[in-house]
Amino acid sequence: MKNTLKFYKDFPKEGIVFVDIIPFLQDKKIFNQLIDELGKAVTAPNIVAPEARGFLFTAPLLVSKPEVQNIIPIRKSGKLPFSEGDLQEISIMKEYGADHLYYRLSDIAAGKAEGGKIYISVIDDVLATGGTAEGIAQSLNGRKIMKDGVECEVVISEFIFLVELDFLKGAERLEKIAPVKSLIHL
Repeated sequence: MKNTLKFYKDFPKEGIVFVDIIPFLQDKKIFNQLIDELGKAVTAPNIVAPEARGFLFTAPLLVSKPEVQNIIPIRKSGKLPFSEGDLQEISIMKEYGADHLYYRLSDIAAGKAEGGKIYISVIDDVLATGGTAEGIAQSLNGRKIMKDGVECEVVISEFIFLVELDFLKGAERLEKIAPVKSLIHL
């Protein structure tokens, strides 16, 4: 799978080598292998998927892995319709700078709870510095969600990435919160 990746120097800004995972979508055999490997790594019934590439690789798990019951989209500003009090903001620090993402409490409540807990796997394409995943986890982990009239606590079970850039040591940052699993190490 590693040979499928493409790399772009100085994108989106000078000094960054961008890892392009879109070629996984251009080879059915590789894509099936990737989804199978993701399915083996996931232990939680609920998945957080940051936009937009996270959607591409988590949605197939709804049909290929029966234990996966719910995908919680994490979106940029203005992308999620919401009812009052539903939308939550996440402040993150990425390798490119500060940013804000959003999720809906109702999307979490739509998921599966077990024993008063809502277990979540955070799945994203590339682990660089870990800022996005850390911000998501800090916002979600321990949050109380009402589900079917019962207060449930969100628990981040694990972080899963298609690719990890080992030299940036993002996993060290995230392992303080939950285990980190990466399919490809660079």
